[in-house]
Amino acid sequence: MTKTSASPIDSLCVNTLRFLAVDAVEKARSGHPGTPMEAAGLGYVLWTKVLRHDPSDPSWLNRDRFILSAGHASMLLYGLLHLTGYDLTLDDLKNFRQWGSQTPGHPEVGHTPGVETTTGPLGQGFATGVGMAMAERLMAARFNRAGMAIVDHAIWAFVSDGDIMEGLSGEAASLAGHLKLGKLKSVYLDNAITIEGSTELAFSENVAQRFESYGWRTVRIPDPEDLVAVETVLKDVQSNNEKPTLILARTHIGFGSPNKQDTAEAHGAPLGASETALAKKNLNWPENSPFFVPDEARNHWGQTHDRGKALRSQWEGLFEKYKHAHPDLAKQWINIKNNPLPADWEKSVPVFKKGDDMATRQASGKVIQALAGRMTNLVGGSADLAPSNNTWIDGGGHFSADETGRNFHFGIREHAMGAVLNGLALYGGIIPFGGTFLTFADYMRPSIRLAAIMKIGVIYVFTHDSIGVGEDGPTHQPVEHLASLRCIPGLSVIRPADANETAQAWKSALSRRDGPTALILSRQKLPTLDRTVFSGAEGVLQGGYRLDRDQNIHVLLIATGSEVSLALAARERLAQEKIAAGVVSLASHDLFEKQDAAYRQGVMPDTSKARVVIEAGVSFGWDRWAGPTGEKVTLDRYGASAPGEIVLEKMGFSVDAVVAAAKKSIARSRS
Repeated sequence: MTKTSASPIDSLCVNTLRFLAVDAVEKARSGHPGTPMEAAGLGYVLWTKVLRHDPSDPSWLNRDRFILSAGHASMLLYGLLHLTGYDLTLDDLKNFRQWGSQTPGHPEVGHTPGVETTTGPLGQGFATGVGMAMAERLMAARFNRAGMAIVDHAIWAFVSDGDIMEGLSGEAASLAGHLKLGKLKSVYLDNAITIEGSTELAFSENVAQRFESYGWRTVRIPDPEDLVAVETVLKDVQSNNEKPTLILARTHIGFGSPNKQDTAEAHGAPLGASETALAKKNLNWPENSPFFVPDEARNHWGQTHDRGKALRSQWEGLFEKYKHAHPDLAKQWINIKNNPLPADWEKSVPVFKKGDDMATRQASGKVIQALAGRMTNLVGGSADLAPSNNTWIDGGGHFSADETGRNFHFGIREHAMGAVLNGLALYGGIIPFGGTFLTFADYMRPSIRLAAIMKIGVIYVFTHDSIGVGEDGPTHQPVEHLASLRCIPGLSVIRPADANETAQAWKSALSRRDGPTALILSRQKLPTLDRTVFSGAEGVLQGGYRLDRDQNIHVLLIATGSEVSLALAARERLAQEKIAAGVVSLASHDLFEKQDAAYRQGVMPDTSKARVVIEAGVSFGWDRWAGPTGEKVTLDRYGASAPGEIVLEKMGFSVDAVVAAAKKSIARSRS
């Protein structure tokens, strides 16, 4: 056992937090008691003496953000929220991990008051904090004026050995150090234990040296139970903003448990009744009073509530002066807080003419330029592919250690980019986008999935969308990625067919504030359709629409992206043979599925039995649209290296192939 250095009331408060976690896990018969036990002292000092937050207003914009990256230790966070006065009751704690509770197994943003981000997949919270620190710097540069720093706060995170081991944290830490994100403060709970046993089984690096090489400041807390020393270190870190800081705390998992402290047994299972009793006896806590909160401890914790109100009141006084000194900026601040989209922004969405043929990635770049002047909070970048992704905002400047422009250089760090985008979106008032090749979406899939779970408006610009990429070959030619992304609930996937559909896809993404959107864009040039002949591109907003205006057809050709032009060419060939074909641009499966039955029937009537679905990707997911008598012109294999048009032709994406499939489907539908 380590020795403690704390006043009696501080010790009482720490043990209150510690055993609320133990009791909740014990009652649920599920959970992770060890980390809340080891980090209770650190959490108490941070939340009551250092962190700037107001429990009565969890959305106060100038609050410090706290991220529990070690999300499995959720009862630590729930205890902190309850004891400091957030809207989380003792009954909520007693209902830990139960159906419909406010205290799920891992923290979920939007579900529990005071939770800043959903965590659990290790490394995600840490990397999301990097995005929040970038957002803080952006907003400070935009709104702060001399003597009136209305944006001035820190981002704190508690991270575990597992967080530090994940490759994502290395990507994000490297970026944070390069950008000198001094408002980012991470407390490393170095308990030297994983589920399988000691970290020495797989982990022997010098973490401090690694982070110092990234450009971080590192400090140590040898004994996290020495609360006086903890307070000294944390307050010093709070005031030092030159570099991001990693605070290495040599903690003891399951602190206070006589038989399970410093063992893997304290990690992911209840202590058990007998060990819980022994731990309470060891730390002089009532053994037969679960969820015990002494009045003295509750009153002392409650002072945080008053402290938070005072901090917010002080800030509101500053903002009143700011409104008089800078009324236009104050109005922008209020507007951006309420709605990140400016009035009439849709009028900035460009319209392209027939003959303006271009790759949809190029069209996307033009849309970004058109919108950026109207939306000053539209920010983003690429994982070292901006010239190819067309994600650069002209005149937007760079975001670097010395500049606060709107163009981010994420480096070749797709996973970190995904998590950083989440942090930017969670911060509020910012519309973030990030670009890479579609084939590399797999590198950032966990962050995309979390964005969907959290229902945040991140926009992904995924270019080079098919075997049409050509010479780079199968490693860079996505075939399974569209189907894979469409499987993520809550992610809107849009693959536009031309420049105007691309503009509408951006409109859909920006209008959608309840989840992320993936724009799937071509490398190769595509014709801009003549909208005086074909239907308007606004149908993309419904996910799918009929391009032709024919009432009586023999077969329906259903395509996405670059294959829509192929379907239209096949339609012309079929017409020469007196076969009438209708063409559907099914840009977004998920958006189309959300339309009512009448709209869907208008686009794809049940009477149209003969169908051909056309997409340069795997067939998975297309059976629903093809129907029982439909044919699929798809690709259930990897690509090859050759010029893109040759690869497409050799792999069956030709007018002849579509015409043959149409005739086959017509024959089958009549038999």
